Amino acid sequence: MKKTLGLKLGTIALLAIGLLIPLMMIGGLISERQSLRDSVIDDIAKSSSYAQQISGPVLVVPYRKTERVWKTQDGNSFQEARTYTSYLAFLPETFNLDADVKTEQRSRGIYEARLYHAQSRVSGQFRIPANWGIENDLDDYRFETPFIAVGINDIRGIQNGLQLQLNDRTLDFTAGSGLDWMGGGVRAMVPGLDDKQEIRLDYAFDLKLQGTGELHVVPVGRSSTVNVSANWPHPSFIGNYLPNNREISDKGFNAHWQTSFFSTNLEDALARCVASDKCADFQGRRFGVSFVDPVDQYLKSERAIKYALLFIALTFAGFFLFEVLRDLSVHPIQYALVGGALALFYLLLLSLSEHIGFGLAYLLSASGCVLLIGFYLAHVLRSPARGYAFAGGLAVLYGLLFGLLSAEDYALLMGALLLFALLGAFMVLTRRLDWYRAGQRGGV
Repeated sequence: MKKTLGLKLGTIALLAIGLLIPLMMIGGLISERQSLRDSVIDDIAKSSSYAQQISGPVLVVPYRKTERVWKTQDGNSFQEARTYTSYLAFLPETFNLDADVKTEQRSRGIYEARLYHAQSRVSGQFRIPANWGIENDLDDYRFETPFIAVGINDIRGIQNGLQLQLNDRTLDFTAGSGLDWMGGGVRAMVPGLDDKQEIRLDYAFDLKLQGTGELHVVPVGRSSTVNVSANWPHPSFIGNYLPNNREISDKGFNAHWQTSFFSTNLEDALARCVASDKCADFQGRRFGVSFVDPVDQYLKSERAIKYALLFIALTFAGFFLFEVLRDLSVHPIQYALVGGALALFYLLLLSLSEHIGFGLAYLLSASGCVLLIGFYLAHVLRSPARGYAFAGGLAVLYGLLFGLLSAEDYALLMGALLLFALLGAFMVLTRRLDWYRAGQRGGV
């Protein structure tokens, strides 16, 4: 019995929709493997050190203050003394950081994490006003030994003995920043400061720091200068401020930041932090670099599978053109087998890319699917020339898809132009076709 055109189109549409089920399963597998990779990277960081952030130095002056308040009891008024503790915090006048970063890969099974070792020199100057800037009720204050705190997210990553050069003195750092809002870090006690007059303190220390993935810096100085050089050629600059200058080559990069209090407003952020313990704003005003791998096979596999339904629709449309133009008959099972081969491409791509990289995995997966479909269609279409011509067109589509995946900024434009071109080709090929008679032909 001859099938009508409408019935055949409906069957093809149902097959295409049915193939969404294995495609969704493969998409879920991509997410599962990506989550497993992320958990392995987290485990590697847990056993070494996490992403690092350098916050400071900050000069901290703890104090006890006595306040006298009037109270009334049984008609009698009297003063009661009340003492509370707090601290003053001073940001440096200048802050300079020069970091030379080397990266390395740590592997666990088929998964890799990128660690870095930053050899840094931190220097600058504090300028502290007389009497710690206290203008009223100075006699009510009792100041304790000040210290300089440096926030470091994960102190396990510190790989050298830290010593602070402060004017003509050398002071040892100890673990713990001494400030809850700064989290992990180090501090150095600074005894013997004469607070009766303005204080100028030139500071410097060397910091060798290991971390995973990202390195952040909070530009704490009234004037801050940060220079970072690394042997990683694919940096991603992150945070609130982009580099003023940067040079990137296949051997690495150099980046330079320069900020001031006018752009960071860190003094106000620190004052709110000290007064109300709302310190997220202070810690969040940062910048840095992420040592990311630009070839994320899971992200590209996820992007590729979004085009799967388009591939299946175009392939089925090509079959349908052969049927109506060449008076051939393609069984729905043959449609389904070719659609299954197209869906299997994404599973091959995912599994191979975990071992040999995305580019080579794409080439091998696409080549295997094109050759298999070409061999099959040479028999289905009753002509080797037709089968291999169809496979050649499919190879062109795979090449265009790879271009879409590589050109992130122009993917939408390229995809729209591709669809327009394919629609135009379909319309040109069927411009003389009588669709009313096509439904009565033996090929359909």
